[in-house]
Amino acid sequence: MTLSQISTPLTKDQAYALVDAVMERDDLALTASAHEDIETGEWVFEATTEMLPDLTAFEELARTTLGGAVEFSISPVDADTNWVAKSLEGLKPVTAGGFYVYGSHEDTIPTGGVTPIRIDAAQAFGTGHHETTTGCLEAINLTLKTRRVERPLDVGTGTGVLAIAIAKRTRLPVIASDIDPVATETAIENAHDNGVGLLVKAVTAPGLNHPLIRRAQPYDLIVANILAAPLAAIAPALGRAASRHATIILSGILISQASKVISAYASQRMVLRKRLERGEWVTLMLEKL
Repeated sequence: MTLSQISTPLTKDQAYALVDAVMERDDLALTASAHEDIETGEWVFEATTEMLPDLTAFEELARTTLGGAVEFSISPVDADTNWVAKSLEGLKPVTAGGFYVYGSHEDTIPTGGVTPIRIDAAQAFGTGHHETTTGCLEAINLTLKTRRVERPLDVGTGTGVLAIAIAKRTRLPVIASDIDPVATETAIENAHDNGVGLLVKAVTAPGLNHPLIRRAQPYDLIVANILAAPLAAIAPALGRAASRHATIILSGILISQASKVISAYASQRMVLRKRLERGEWVTLMLEKL
């Protein structure tokens, strides 16, 4: 298979916004990622496509998403290279909510005061660097400080970083789901690498549509870091799956999209208790009444 890479330098927020916009469509790219060039400090958007990319479609999407014209460069790539992993190699560790998320290339790991989570670059979202992930880690930390959790669920687990965070802090079984089987496999591998392989049960499923997820209901902590539109769509399912007074943590939401998501969950008797804003992104903490 012949692959191409389309890329452009942007700000961090712009790069991640464009990644989300591209990944909401299934006709533009095989993968998309944002990363910081460790030599120049410049943020870059990259997408890998089969054959040549539809440059006009990328330009139109960038104009709609970012509000201005963007110039892309195109180059052929080696089909045997995992370009998502390659673009994420060398990222610096992230500390959020008392969790320390790092890659295996790090030589020194803090020994006290933080919960370490090793997440290497992979074909799944969630290395801890995006504001949506750090927001969720902060929200998980706040939740576990103020209440006892017994049945946690992570929807759209990606690399499994949030499920692993919960499992490490609580030592409880955590069910994690993702629509992408590559993400599910990655989450399982990462859970084993972090010593919680027996606690994190990852399954491939669209939303909450899986027998294991249904059997374990109701949940008193649900985390879903995906995108605003699918979050709104699964609000009824999350409402049915959540126990009374459950904490629901939602992210992958631009600040401008928050009101629509809050409204969708209010109709399911889930009310906003706290919001954590990071750049253009917001993490919502709700309670099931």
